[in-house]
Amino acid sequence: MNDFERARIIALNFLRGENPSVEVEDTMTSSGVKRIVCLANSRKHSGRCIAGKEFLEGGGIGAWVRPVSTRVNGEVLEWELQYRDGSDLRVLDVIDAPLLGPKPKDYQQENWLLDSRQKLKKVGQITTNQLAAFADQDSPLWVYDSVSMTRAPMGDHRSQHRADRIPLSFANSLNSSLRLIRVNGLKLVVSFEGHRRRVRGHFWYCGKQHQLWVTDPRYEEQRSQWKDGSYSVGECFLTISLGEPFEGDPRQVLKRTI
Repeated sequence: MNDFERARIIALNFLRGENPSVEVEDTMTSSGVKRIVCLANSRKHSGRCIAGKEFLEGGGIGAWVRPVSTRVNGEVLEWELQYRDGSDLRVLDVIDAPLLGPKPKDYQQENWLLDSRQKLKKVGQITTNQLAAFADQDSPLWVYDSVSMTRAPMGDHRSQHRADRIPLSFANSLNSSLRLIRVNGLKLVVSFEGHRRRVRGHFWYCGKQHQLWVTDPRYEEQRSQWKDGSYSVGECFLTISLGEPFEGDPRQVLKRTI
């Protein structure tokens, strides 16, 4: 048994009730409702992109679910993510999400159409101790090694970070676009790219270095206050998404650090 499997078993035992600190309301979900552990709540255009894994009866972990809207880019507005009491959805919340049905789009097979006529219902919350149960098996992220991914001209800021992009034609052959991974160390690098100040997450995973755009709103809101440079976060879990095409091709983005 490897370290990943051992950690997953320990975390699953927590979720199945062997740890009294976990409180999840024991109510049956009706058809059209999925019980989800929220693992991402990030900026997307004028709204948010949320995603999580289904929490099955008995404490099992199901597939990824990304609630989306009928808007052009699928973003969900903030008011659509509020609970009945007006409080906001938070990462690690366990929610009952009203869904109208699957709405896959190309490589984003995890998409489900959110029923915005109904409110999300919070039924509990997990802690970081349980995250290992939701982590995906260690394997390389979506990597496309080909000379066809030509670099931008020297001096163009895009030339530094083409590795976070993959061709749309290759992306459309994939059947997943979300990952929860654990990394030994993360550095947030703040700098100008073109005419915009951005935050990138630098980390090593499965023997490869990654430098991904960060869309975690906690860091995006702080970037104007930070000086350019590198900020160490340390060991953590990361939710990674293969986002909508940008300048022609999809970009891998770091949606949440936990």
